[in-house]
Amino acid sequence: MTLLFKFLRFDAGDRHLLIMTLILLAAMRLGLWLLPFRTLLKLLARISQPVHPQTTNQVSIRKIVWAVNVASRYMLGVKCLARALTTQVLMNRYKHPCQLRIGVAKDNSGILEAHAWIEHQGKIVIGNLSDLSRFIPLPTLEGVKL
Repeated sequence: MTLLFKFLRFDAGDRHLLIMTLILLAAMRLGLWLLPFRTLLKLLARISQPVHPQTTNQVSIRKIVWAVNVASRYMLGVKCLARALTTQVLMNRYKHPCQLRIGVAKDNSGILEAHAWIEHQGKIVIGNLSDLSRFIPLPTLEGVKL
């Protein structure tokens, strides 16, 4: 019940953003599980169009990251790729240019690991780790024909 009261204390814009983020994050998890990655990226490109083409940056990057972090806390099993893709869609919808980065590394036992994060103007906005430098970034998907 306290979660509901806390939610209701947010202003209408924050509630809308949080609900939209929860739905998008859930859809992202489902899409990553059910769809080939290329197909998911095509769908994301369609829904990533700006909300209102004539207006600019109605929602700040800070608010988008806040919404993704809050939604992730209440959704079990959310991994970095779902969080990064959700952030990317929201940032694109609100005209904040960003770049999806995926990096790989081997852990101490030689097992391959991967991590995803979002960069905006060369700075990491979501997905930063204390040991991020051990991940070797893969080439970006910009310009790749889906």
